[in-house]
Amino acid sequence: MQPAKAEIRQMGRDLYLITLCPPIAGFEKFIGAWVFTGEKKFVVDVGPSVTSGSLFKALQTLGIDTLDYIFLTHIHLDHAGGIGEMARFFPATPIVCHKTGIPHLVDPARLWQGTVKTLGDVGRAYGPVMPVAAERFVDAVMFESDFIRALITPGHAAHHVSYLTAKNLFAGEAGGVCLELPSGHTYLRPATPPRLFLDTALRSIDELLAYSPGVIHYGHYGSRDNAVKMLEMHKRQLLHWERVISNVMPHAGSESLEEVCLEKLLESDLLLKHFSSLDGAVQKRELGFLKNSIRGFLGYLQHDHRITAKNKSVISGVRASGRQGV
Repeated sequence: MQPAKAEIRQMGRDLYLITLCPPIAGFEKFIGAWVFTGEKKFVVDVGPSVTSGSLFKALQTLGIDTLDYIFLTHIHLDHAGGIGEMARFFPATPIVCHKTGIPHLVDPARLWQGTVKTLGDVGRAYGPVMPVAAERFVDAVMFESDFIRALITPGHAAHHVSYLTAKNLFAGEAGGVCLELPSGHTYLRPATPPRLFLDTALRSIDELLAYSPGVIHYGHYGSRDNAVKMLEMHKRQLLHWERVISNVMPHAGSESLEEVCLEKLLESDLLLKHFSSLDGAVQKRELGFLKNSIRGFLGYLQHDHRITAKNKSVISGVRASGRQGV
């Protein structure tokens, strides 16, 4: 199975969403690279290495032969795995990334091994990461520009960065995963893999809200014009998940805890109510990531002082299957 041709969608003036389709069932409209073609030309996230050729061809179609910047929201392979190829396609372009992620892209052996270990066939389908010379990177904390701001937003990952122009927020996964549904309804879920620091994730959302962004552009997937409302909804969702999972923990054994949490959340989280309308392959993908996010909450709650020793032992029975990613 080969990657599908990248789809190009204009999402605003000088702004395009390039849909990248790795050869994995259910991932057809899930991974996107954002491209700005105005006076300054840049890309936000580059997708996995297996789709690098498709992304480069899409950029050629848009008439882009040079880029001012490549911005990475974080180094998970579905967002940054193709950075080695993109660095070669655009040899003069600086790459902006969180400083803790840079060493893993300079020498990606551990990143690749860890991805395959946690994601299995999905990780292998993304393709390995090519190394990038250290001098190509700019620490996001040190990055300065008069047209785009780098905001350090840990939560989904410690090395997560969001990017903000005058009205556009490129949020990566700081605002969760928001899927486009044919019905026009919203499907929004947390992206909280182990190890989750919930307070940090909530502070990151508050940091974004402080700027009152107009449009939010998700790493997964598409845009919403009401950025503040979407961020506030996601913050309430995270707090709801904390309450639901905390209430389930005293009443479920380690073998059923994860499944009971999933059942209760699908019943009670209104932002998941359209889960059943998703395509079968997409449902399968989403079930894996929903459980992954639940594991993140379980790991967080295990370290919370309110959780009893008995509940900690129950949680530890499901932690071993924790995963990286969305």
